[in-house]
Amino acid sequence: MTDSETAGVLVLAGTPIGRVEDAPPRLARELAEADVIAAEDTRRLKRLTSDLGIEPAGRVISYFEGNEQGRTPQLLELLRAGDRVVLVTDAGMPSVSDPGYRLVAAAVEAGIEVTSVPGPSAVLTALAVSGLPVDRFCFEGFLPRKPGERSRRLAGLASESRTMVFFEAPHRTEAALAAMATAFGADRAAAVCRELTKTHEEVRRDGLGALAAWAADGIRGEVTIVVTGAPESGPVDDPETLVAWVAEEELLGATRKDAIAEVARRAGVPKREVYDLVHNKKAAR
Repeated sequence: MTDSETAGVLVLAGTPIGRVEDAPPRLARELAEADVIAAEDTRRLKRLTSDLGIEPAGRVISYFEGNEQGRTPQLLELLRAGDRVVLVTDAGMPSVSDPGYRLVAAAVEAGIEVTSVPGPSAVLTALAVSGLPVDRFCFEGFLPRKPGERSRRLAGLASESRTMVFFEAPHRTEAALAAMATAFGADRAAAVCRELTKTHEEVRRDGLGALAAWAADGIRGEVTIVVTGAPESGPVDDPETLVAWVAEEELLGATRKDAIAEVARRAGVPKREVYDLVHNKKAAR
């Protein structure tokens, strides 16, 4: 463990997803005063600091997906030595489908303070403007690139009742929407949010099938897709269905405990009932 009196602080700093005037007021001060800035793209950082009218006094270190694993120990040592390390990504909050998780996990394990400069988020912005239910939602990040893996991921979400938020690359948006239409139904309500907060911001709202046809002409810019959840239904008590759902959750990476809890929530039945079904099935083999 690290001596908290001598260790530094890791600051996760949210950056604008579009207009620089959306930058939180504290961002400029943190960047100007940081001992170290870990940036996903140092060129974008330079443009950002220029737009903010500041000149960082600290050291700038590149920290992106390609070197994240190798550079995390270096940054951890700087934190142990007492440096204030500010982590920024190209847009939005670090570690949300961006570099940062490894460093946060390492810092927490080492007993180092982790804090943040709250900033814009494409996830929440898209959700808010989508016009879809916002009382319960889940963030699914980027879908797998390979069609088979993407289809399996979406099949596992077909009965998800919460509104879902996805990130997608513009050149894969048509394929993603078409796969969603197959998995969720062509009429499932959705919104494609493009270039949020930027000059050419566009929010297209329609059924998934119609949105896939619209995207066939090609789209540009940063894309966030919001999809309404499956209609709530009555309790599901078919044993074979419940056991199959648990198996699907486990294939997607959930632990047996988490899979049982999720299926119980989705089916509207007690967790103990699902637990008994799964373990009785296993014992019968």
